[in-house]
Amino acid sequence: MNKIIDTALVAEHNAKQAARLEADYEALGGMLARRGVDIEALTAQAQTFAVAVPSWGVGTGGTRFARFPGRGEPRNVFEKMDDCAVINQLTRATPAVSLHFPWDKPTDVQELRQAADALGLGFDAVNSNTFQDQADQEHSYKFGSLTSASAQTRAQAVAHNIECIDLGRQLGSKALTVWVGDGANFPGQSNLRGALERYLESMRQIYAALPEDWNVFIEHKLFEPAFYATTIADWGTSFACATALGPKARCLVDLGHHAPNTNIEMIVARLAQFGKLGGFHFNDSKYGDDDLDSGSINPFQLFLVFNELADAALREGGAFKPAYMLDQSHNVTDPIESLMNSAVEVQRSFVQAAMVDRAQLAELQAQNDVLQAAQALKQAFRTDVSPILAMARVRAGGAADPVACYRASGYRDRAASLRPAKAGASGSGIV
Repeated sequence: MNKIIDTALVAEHNAKQAARLEADYEALGGMLARRGVDIEALTAQAQTFAVAVPSWGVGTGGTRFARFPGRGEPRNVFEKMDDCAVINQLTRATPAVSLHFPWDKPTDVQELRQAADALGLGFDAVNSNTFQDQADQEHSYKFGSLTSASAQTRAQAVAHNIECIDLGRQLGSKALTVWVGDGANFPGQSNLRGALERYLESMRQIYAALPEDWNVFIEHKLFEPAFYATTIADWGTSFACATALGPKARCLVDLGHHAPNTNIEMIVARLAQFGKLGGFHFNDSKYGDDDLDSGSINPFQLFLVFNELADAALREGGAFKPAYMLDQSHNVTDPIESLMNSAVEVQRSFVQAAMVDRAQLAELQAQNDVLQAAQALKQAFRTDVSPILAMARVRAGGAADPVACYRASGYRDRAASLRPAKAGASGSGIV
Protein backbone atom coordinates (compact mmCIF):
# COMPACT_ATOMS: atom_id res chain seq x y z
CA MET A 1 0.00 0.00 0.00
CA ASN A 2 1.35 3.42 -0.96
CA LYS A 3 1.70 5.72 2.05
CA ILE A 4 0.77 9.33 1.35
CA ILE A 5 2.11 10.58 4.69
CA ASP A 6 5.74 9.68 5.45
CA THR A 7 5.68 6.61 7.72
CA ALA A 8 8.75 7.90 9.55
CA LEU A 9 6.82 11.02 10.49
CA VAL A 10 3.92 8.90 11.78
CA ALA A 11 6.34 6.77 13.80
CA GLU A 12 7.98 9.88 15.25
CA HIS A 13 4.58 11.30 16.17
CA ASN A 14 3.57 8.06 17.88
CA ALA A 15 6.86 7.83 19.77
CA LYS A 16 6.20 11.25 21.31
CA GLN A 17 2.75 10.09 22.40
CA ALA A 18 3.79 6.61 23.57
CA ALA A 19 4.41 7.18 27.28
CA ARG A 20 1.20 9.12 27.84
CA LEU A 21 -0.84 6.66 25.78
CA GLU A 22 0.54 3.67 27.68
CA ALA A 23 -0.27 5.34 31.02
CA ASP A 24 -3.81 6.24 29.95
CA TYR A 25 -4.38 2.79 28.46
CA GLU A 26 -3.18 1.06 31.64
CA ALA A 27 -5.36 3.28 33.83
CA LEU A 28 -8.44 2.65 31.70
CA GLY A 29 -7.66 -1.06 31.61
CA GLY A 30 -7.62 -1.18 35.41
CA MET A 31 -10.95 0.60 35.68
CA LEU A 32 -12.57 -1.66 33.09
CA ALA A 33 -11.16 -4.77 34.75
CA ARG A 34 -13.01 -3.83 37.93
CA ARG A 35 -16.19 -3.93 35.84
CA GLY A 36 -15.22 -7.29 34.40
CA VAL A 37 -14.34 -5.86 30.99
CA ASP A 38 -11.16 -6.87 29.13
CA ILE A 39 -9.55 -3.82 27.52
CA GLU A 40 -7.57 -5.97 25.10
CA ALA A 41 -10.76 -7.55 23.79
CA LEU A 42 -12.25 -4.10 23.26
CA THR A 43 -9.12 -2.91 21.46
CA ALA A 44 -9.24 -5.91 19.16
CA GLN A 45 -12.91 -5.20 18.49
CA ALA A 46 -12.13 -1.55 17.75
CA GLN A 47 -9.70 -2.70 15.07
CA THR A 48 -12.51 -4.51 13.25
CA PHE A 49 -14.51 -1.32 12.78
CA ALA A 50 -14.68 0.29 9.34
CA VAL A 51 -16.66 3.19 7.94
CA ALA A 52 -16.49 4.37 4.32
CA VAL A 53 -15.64 7.95 3.40
CA PRO A 54 -17.57 9.81 0.70
CA SER A 55 -15.53 10.97 -2.27
CA TRP A 56 -17.45 14.25 -2.30
CA GLY A 57 -16.72 14.83 1.38
CA VAL A 58 -13.03 15.61 0.82
CA GLY A 59 -14.01 18.67 -1.19
CA THR A 60 -15.40 21.84 0.32
CA GLY A 61 -19.17 21.87 0.62
CA GLY A 62 -21.43 24.83 0.32
CA THR A 63 -24.42 26.61 1.77
CA ARG A 64 -27.70 27.33 0.01
CA PHE A 65 -26.29 30.75 -0.89
CA ALA A 66 -22.62 30.35 -1.66
CA ARG A 67 -19.63 28.07 -1.77
CA PHE A 68 -16.21 29.07 -0.45
CA PRO A 69 -13.49 26.88 -2.02
CA GLY A 70 -10.82 25.45 0.26
CA ARG A 71 -7.07 25.34 -0.21
CA GLY A 72 -5.81 22.41 -2.23
CA GLU A 73 -9.20 20.75 -2.60
CA PRO A 74 -9.30 17.83 -5.05
CA ARG A 75 -10.09 18.56 -8.68
CA ASN A 76 -10.76 15.01 -9.87
CA VAL A 77 -11.47 11.53 -8.57
CA PHE A 78 -7.78 10.54 -8.37
CA GLU A 79 -6.96 13.48 -6.11
CA LYS A 80 -10.00 12.57 -4.01
CA MET A 81 -8.59 9.07 -3.63
CA ASP A 82 -5.30 10.50 -2.36
CA ASP A 83 -7.13 12.49 0.30
CA CYS A 84 -9.18 9.45 1.28
CA ALA A 85 -5.96 7.44 1.58
CA VAL A 86 -4.58 10.00 4.04
CA ILE A 87 -7.69 9.62 6.20
CA ASN A 88 -7.37 5.84 6.23
CA GLN A 89 -3.61 5.87 6.80
CA LEU A 90 -3.93 7.93 9.96
CA THR A 91 -7.21 6.57 11.38
CA ARG A 92 -7.00 2.95 10.11
CA ALA A 93 -10.81 2.93 10.12
CA THR A 94 -11.80 4.06 6.60
CA PRO A 95 -10.64 1.43 4.08
CA ALA A 96 -13.36 2.08 1.51
CA VAL A 97 -14.56 5.03 -0.57
CA SER A 98 -18.10 5.70 -1.74
CA LEU A 99 -18.18 7.24 -5.20
CA HIS A 100 -20.86 9.48 -6.69
CA PHE A 101 -21.64 9.41 -10.41
CA PRO A 102 -21.36 11.28 -12.67
CA TRP A 103 -19.16 13.45 -10.41
CA ASP A 104 -16.59 10.65 -10.10
CA LYS A 105 -17.07 8.91 -13.44
CA PRO A 106 -13.61 7.97 -14.73
CA THR A 107 -12.59 7.80 -18.37
CA ASP A 108 -10.74 4.55 -17.55
CA VAL A 109 -12.42 2.45 -14.87
CA GLN A 110 -9.53 0.01 -14.54
CA GLU A 111 -7.06 2.86 -14.04
CA LEU A 112 -9.17 4.07 -11.11
CA ARG A 113 -9.40 0.60 -9.62
CA GLN A 114 -5.63 0.14 -9.90
CA ALA A 115 -5.08 3.52 -8.25
CA ALA A 116 -7.33 2.47 -5.38
CA ASP A 117 -5.53 -0.86 -5.02
CA ALA A 118 -2.18 0.93 -4.85
CA LEU A 119 -3.54 3.12 -2.04
CA GLY A 120 -4.97 0.15 -0.15
CA LEU A 121 -8.54 1.33 -0.68
CA GLY A 122 -11.68 -0.45 -1.82
CA PHE A 123 -15.06 0.85 -2.96
CA ASP A 124 -18.24 0.94 -0.90
CA ALA A 125 -21.71 1.56 -2.33
CA VAL A 126 -21.85 3.75 -5.44
CA ASN A 127 -24.31 6.65 -5.55
CA SER A 128 -26.41 7.87 -8.47
CA ASN A 129 -27.36 11.48 -9.11
CA THR A 130 -30.77 12.30 -10.56
CA PHE A 131 -31.30 15.31 -8.30
CA GLN A 132 -29.13 17.55 -10.46
CA ASP A 133 -29.09 18.22 -14.20
CA GLN A 134 -25.84 17.50 -16.02
CA ALA A 135 -24.58 19.52 -18.97
CA ASP A 136 -25.08 16.77 -21.56
CA GLN A 137 -28.43 15.28 -20.48
CA GLU A 138 -31.47 15.55 -22.73
CA HIS A 139 -34.28 15.73 -20.16
CA SER A 140 -34.36 17.90 -17.01
CA TYR A 141 -35.02 16.59 -13.49
CA LYS A 142 -36.56 19.88 -12.38
CA PHE A 143 -39.96 18.22 -11.92
CA GLY A 144 -38.75 14.79 -10.93
CA SER A 145 -36.58 11.92 -12.10
CA LEU A 146 -37.68 8.39 -11.22
CA THR A 147 -41.17 9.78 -10.51
CA SER A 148 -41.36 12.22 -13.40
CA ALA A 149 -44.61 12.48 -15.33
CA SER A 150 -42.44 12.21 -18.45
CA ALA A 151 -41.71 8.62 -19.50
CA GLN A 152 -38.60 9.81 -21.33
CA THR A 153 -37.24 11.50 -18.21
CA ARG A 154 -37.89 8.40 -16.12
CA ALA A 155 -36.14 6.23 -18.70
CA GLN A 156 -33.13 8.58 -18.62
CA ALA A 157 -32.97 8.37 -14.82
CA VAL A 158 -33.25 4.58 -14.88
CA ALA A 159 -30.51 4.32 -17.49
CA HIS A 160 -28.21 6.47 -15.34
CA ASN A 161 -28.74 4.20 -12.33
CA ILE A 162 -28.03 1.11 -14.41
CA GLU A 163 -24.84 2.77 -15.67
CA CYS A 164 -23.85 3.37 -12.04
CA ILE A 165 -24.34 -0.33 -11.32
CA ASP A 166 -22.07 -1.23 -14.24
CA LEU A 167 -19.37 1.20 -13.14
CA GLY A 168 -19.61 -0.04 -9.55
CA ARG A 169 -19.40 -3.67 -10.66
CA GLN A 170 -16.14 -2.95 -12.52
CA LEU A 171 -14.75 -1.23 -9.44
CA GLY A 172 -15.65 -4.03 -7.05
CA SER A 173 -18.57 -2.34 -5.30
CA LYS A 174 -21.53 -4.42 -4.12
CA ALA A 175 -24.33 -1.87 -3.69
CA LEU A 176 -26.11 1.09 -5.24
CA THR A 177 -27.55 3.89 -3.12
CA VAL A 178 -30.52 5.72 -4.63
CA TRP A 179 -31.65 9.06 -3.28
CA VAL A 180 -34.06 11.23 -5.25
CA GLY A 181 -35.16 14.77 -4.52
CA ASP A 182 -38.48 14.09 -6.22
CA GLY A 183 -41.65 15.48 -4.69
CA ALA A 184 -43.81 18.57 -4.68
CA ASN A 185 -43.60 22.11 -3.38
CA PHE A 186 -47.32 22.87 -3.80
CA PRO A 187 -50.51 20.94 -3.04
CA GLY A 188 -51.90 19.64 -6.30
CA GLN A 189 -48.54 19.82 -8.04
CA SER A 190 -48.51 16.04 -8.45
CA ASN A 191 -50.65 13.05 -7.62
CA LEU A 192 -49.06 11.72 -4.43
CA ARG A 193 -49.99 8.09 -5.01
CA GLY A 194 -49.18 8.27 -8.71
CA ALA A 195 -45.68 9.61 -7.97
CA LEU A 196 -44.91 6.64 -5.73
CA GLU A 197 -46.29 4.24 -8.33
CA ARG A 198 -43.95 5.70 -10.94
CA TYR A 199 -41.05 5.50 -8.47
CA LEU A 200 -41.67 1.79 -7.93
CA GLU A 201 -42.01 1.20 -11.66
CA SER A 202 -38.62 2.85 -12.20
CA MET A 203 -36.97 1.11 -9.25
CA ARG A 204 -38.14 -2.31 -10.47
CA GLN A 205 -36.13 -1.76 -13.65
CA ILE A 206 -33.06 -0.76 -11.62
CA TYR A 207 -33.56 -3.70 -9.27
CA ALA A 208 -33.69 -6.09 -12.22
CA ALA A 209 -30.25 -4.86 -13.34
CA LEU A 210 -28.58 -5.65 -10.00
CA PRO A 211 -25.96 -8.41 -10.05
CA GLU A 212 -26.86 -11.43 -7.94
CA ASP A 213 -24.60 -10.42 -5.03
CA TRP A 214 -25.61 -6.73 -4.99
CA ASN A 215 -28.03 -4.69 -2.89
CA VAL A 216 -29.82 -1.43 -3.59
CA PHE A 217 -30.16 0.98 -0.68
CA ILE A 218 -33.21 3.26 -0.63
CA GLU A 219 -32.41 6.56 1.06
CA HIS A 220 -35.25 8.62 2.47
CA LYS A 221 -35.33 12.31 3.40
CA LEU A 222 -38.07 14.28 5.12
CA PHE A 223 -37.79 17.45 3.04
CA GLU A 224 -35.56 19.49 0.70
CA PRO A 225 -35.79 20.21 -2.12
CA ALA A 226 -39.43 19.05 -2.08
CA PHE A 227 -40.77 21.05 0.86
CA TYR A 228 -44.45 20.10 0.65
CA ALA A 229 -44.33 16.37 -0.11
CA THR A 230 -41.18 14.33 -0.67
CA THR A 231 -41.87 11.04 -2.44
CA ILE A 232 -39.53 8.95 -0.23
CA ALA A 233 -39.87 11.02 2.92
CA ASP A 234 -39.63 8.56 5.81
CA TRP A 235 -38.52 5.13 6.90
CA GLY A 236 -42.03 3.69 6.52
CA THR A 237 -42.18 4.58 2.83
CA SER A 238 -38.63 3.35 2.36
CA PHE A 239 -39.48 0.07 4.11
CA ALA A 240 -42.64 -0.40 2.04
CA CYS A 241 -40.75 0.16 -1.20
CA ALA A 242 -37.86 -2.11 -0.19
CA THR A 243 -40.37 -4.82 0.71
CA ALA A 244 -42.21 -4.43 -2.59
CA LEU A 245 -38.97 -4.61 -4.59
CA GLY A 246 -37.51 -7.75 -3.00
CA PRO A 247 -34.73 -9.13 -0.77
CA LYS A 248 -31.91 -7.18 -2.44
CA ALA A 249 -33.59 -3.84 -1.61
CA ARG A 250 -32.86 -2.37 1.80
CA CYS A 251 -33.27 0.91 3.66
CA LEU A 252 -30.52 3.43 4.25
CA VAL A 253 -30.67 5.70 7.31
CA ASP A 254 -29.09 9.16 7.11
CA LEU A 255 -29.00 10.63 10.61
CA GLY A 256 -29.94 14.09 9.33
CA HIS A 257 -32.92 13.10 7.20
CA HIS A 258 -35.56 13.11 9.93
CA ALA A 259 -37.75 15.57 11.75
CA PRO A 260 -36.08 17.15 14.82
CA ASN A 261 -36.16 14.91 17.91
CA THR A 262 -37.12 11.81 15.93
CA ASN A 263 -36.20 8.60 17.76
CA ILE A 264 -33.73 7.38 15.14
CA GLU A 265 -32.48 4.50 17.28
CA MET A 266 -35.99 3.04 17.30
CA ILE A 267 -36.12 3.26 13.51
CA VAL A 268 -32.83 1.35 13.46
CA ALA A 269 -34.29 -1.31 15.74
CA ARG A 270 -37.40 -1.70 13.58
CA LEU A 271 -35.52 -1.98 10.29
CA ALA A 272 -33.05 -4.45 11.79
CA GLN A 273 -35.90 -6.54 13.22
CA PHE A 274 -37.48 -6.96 9.81
CA GLY A 275 -34.23 -7.53 7.92
CA LYS A 276 -34.33 -4.29 5.93
CA LEU A 277 -31.53 -2.24 7.50
CA GLY A 278 -29.08 -1.70 4.67
CA GLY A 279 -26.76 0.92 6.07
CA PHE A 280 -26.07 4.40 7.37
CA HIS A 281 -24.91 7.82 6.37
CA PHE A 282 -23.38 9.18 9.55
CA ASN A 283 -23.43 12.90 10.25
CA ASP A 284 -25.05 15.19 12.80
CA SER A 285 -27.91 17.67 12.79
CA LYS A 286 -29.22 20.62 14.75
CA TYR A 287 -32.13 21.79 12.58
CA GLY A 288 -32.48 19.62 9.48
CA ASP A 289 -30.22 17.92 6.99
CA ASP A 290 -27.24 19.91 8.24
CA ASP A 291 -24.58 17.31 7.32
CA LEU A 292 -22.49 18.34 10.33
CA ASP A 293 -19.54 16.33 11.62
CA SER A 294 -20.57 13.07 13.29
CA GLY A 295 -20.93 13.40 17.04
CA SER A 296 -20.57 17.18 17.00
CA ILE A 297 -24.12 17.93 18.21
CA ASN A 298 -25.69 14.83 19.74
CA PRO A 299 -23.11 12.14 20.57
CA PHE A 300 -25.55 10.37 22.89
CA GLN A 301 -27.91 9.74 19.98
CA LEU A 302 -25.00 8.27 18.01
CA PHE A 303 -24.23 5.98 20.94
CA LEU A 304 -27.88 4.91 21.21
CA VAL A 305 -27.89 4.03 17.51
CA PHE A 306 -24.87 1.80 18.06
CA ASN A 307 -26.49 0.31 21.13
CA GLU A 308 -29.27 -0.95 18.86
CA LEU A 309 -26.74 -2.12 16.30
CA ALA A 310 -24.88 -4.08 18.99
CA ASP A 311 -28.14 -5.68 20.06
CA ALA A 312 -28.98 -6.60 16.46
CA ALA A 313 -25.50 -8.06 15.90
CA LEU A 314 -25.93 -10.22 19.00
CA ARG A 315 -29.29 -11.46 17.75
CA GLU A 316 -28.43 -11.92 14.08
CA GLY A 317 -24.78 -12.95 14.24
CA GLY A 318 -22.53 -12.74 11.19
CA ALA A 319 -25.47 -12.20 8.85
CA PHE A 320 -25.91 -8.68 10.22
CA LYS A 321 -23.60 -6.47 8.14
CA PRO A 322 -24.99 -2.97 7.57
CA ALA A 323 -22.90 -0.63 5.43
CA TYR A 324 -21.42 2.36 7.27
CA MET A 325 -20.51 5.61 5.55
CA LEU A 326 -19.85 9.21 6.58
CA ASP A 327 -21.91 11.82 4.70
CA GLN A 328 -20.93 15.36 5.62
CA SER A 329 -20.47 18.80 4.15
CA HIS A 330 -17.48 20.77 5.37
CA ASN A 331 -17.79 24.50 4.93
CA VAL A 332 -15.48 25.99 7.58
CA THR A 333 -13.03 23.18 8.39
CA ASP A 334 -10.40 21.21 6.53
CA PRO A 335 -12.48 18.31 5.14
CA ILE A 336 -9.74 15.76 5.84
CA GLU A 337 -9.59 16.78 9.49
CA SER A 338 -13.37 16.68 9.85
CA LEU A 339 -13.62 13.25 8.25
CA MET A 340 -10.86 11.88 10.47
CA ASN A 341 -12.55 13.25 13.57
CA SER A 342 -15.89 11.85 12.47
CA ALA A 343 -14.46 8.40 11.77
CA VAL A 344 -13.04 8.40 15.29
CA GLU A 345 -16.34 9.53 16.82
CA VAL A 346 -18.35 6.84 15.05
CA GLN A 347 -15.77 4.25 16.10
CA ARG A 348 -16.01 5.62 19.65
CA SER A 349 -19.74 4.91 19.79
CA PHE A 350 -19.13 1.43 18.37
CA VAL A 351 -16.68 0.63 21.19
CA GLN A 352 -18.82 2.24 23.90
CA ALA A 353 -21.82 0.18 22.80
CA ALA A 354 -19.66 -2.96 22.98
CA MET A 355 -19.04 -2.22 26.69
CA VAL A 356 -22.71 -2.49 27.63
CA ASP A 357 -23.35 -5.58 29.77
CA ARG A 358 -26.19 -7.01 27.70
CA ALA A 359 -27.09 -9.74 30.19
CA GLN A 360 -27.29 -7.24 33.05
CA LEU A 361 -29.30 -4.82 30.91
CA ALA A 362 -31.79 -7.54 29.96
CA GLU A 363 -32.22 -8.47 33.62
CA LEU A 364 -32.84 -4.86 34.63
CA GLN A 365 -35.38 -4.49 31.83
CA ALA A 366 -37.15 -7.68 32.90
CA GLN A 367 -37.34 -6.33 36.46
CA ASN A 368 -38.65 -2.95 35.22
CA ASP A 369 -35.73 -1.26 36.98
CA VAL A 370 -35.99 1.80 34.79
CA LEU A 371 -33.37 3.95 36.49
CA GLN A 372 -30.65 1.32 36.60
CA ALA A 373 -31.34 0.20 33.04
CA ALA A 374 -30.82 3.78 31.88
CA GLN A 375 -27.67 4.05 33.99
CA ALA A 376 -26.28 0.87 32.45
CA LEU A 377 -26.28 2.69 29.11
CA LYS A 378 -25.04 5.96 30.59
CA GLN A 379 -22.10 4.23 32.26
CA ALA A 380 -20.85 2.97 28.90
CA PHE A 381 -21.51 6.31 27.20
CA ARG A 382 -19.66 8.28 29.89
CA THR A 383 -16.57 6.06 29.67
CA ASP A 384 -13.79 7.80 27.75
CA VAL A 385 -12.48 5.12 25.41
CA SER A 386 -9.98 7.44 23.70
CA PRO A 387 -6.98 5.35 24.85
CA ILE A 388 -8.53 2.25 23.28
CA LEU A 389 -9.10 4.03 19.97
CA ALA A 390 -5.58 5.50 19.95
CA MET A 391 -3.98 2.16 20.81
CA ALA A 392 -5.98 0.42 18.08
CA ARG A 393 -4.75 2.99 15.56
CA VAL A 394 -1.10 2.76 16.64
CA ARG A 395 -1.07 -1.03 16.57
CA ALA A 396 -2.53 -0.94 13.04
CA GLY A 397 0.07 1.56 11.83
CA GLY A 398 -2.04 4.69 12.19
CA ALA A 399 -1.52 7.83 14.26
CA ALA A 400 -2.15 8.22 17.97
CA ASP A 401 -3.57 11.69 17.24
CA PRO A 402 -4.61 11.75 13.55
CA VAL A 403 -5.29 15.49 13.28
CA ALA A 404 -2.04 16.51 15.00
CA CYS A 405 -0.04 14.12 12.83
CA TYR A 406 -1.80 15.34 9.69
CA ARG A 407 -1.05 18.96 10.50
CA ALA A 408 2.58 18.16 11.22
CA SER A 409 2.87 16.42 7.84
CA GLY A 410 2.16 19.59 5.87
CA TYR A 411 -0.12 17.66 3.53
CA ARG A 412 -2.59 20.51 3.06
CA ASP A 413 0.18 22.94 2.12
CA ARG A 414 1.56 20.47 -0.44
CA ALA A 415 -1.94 19.90 -1.83
CA ALA A 416 -2.47 23.65 -2.16
CA SER A 417 0.78 23.90 -4.12
CA LEU A 418 0.01 20.94 -6.40
CA ARG A 419 -3.67 21.77 -6.91
CA PRO A 420 -3.99 25.43 -7.85
CA ALA A 421 -7.53 26.74 -7.77
CA LYS A 422 -9.30 26.59 -11.11
CA ALA A 423 -12.82 27.71 -11.88
CA GLY A 424 -15.19 24.79 -12.28
CA ALA A 425 -12.57 22.23 -11.28
CA SER A 426 -13.67 21.53 -7.72
CA GLY A 427 -14.06 17.92 -6.78
CA SER A 428 -16.77 18.64 -4.25
CA GLY A 429 -19.89 18.36 -6.31
CA ILE A 430 -21.95 19.85 -3.47
CA VAL A 431 -23.60 23.18 -4.39
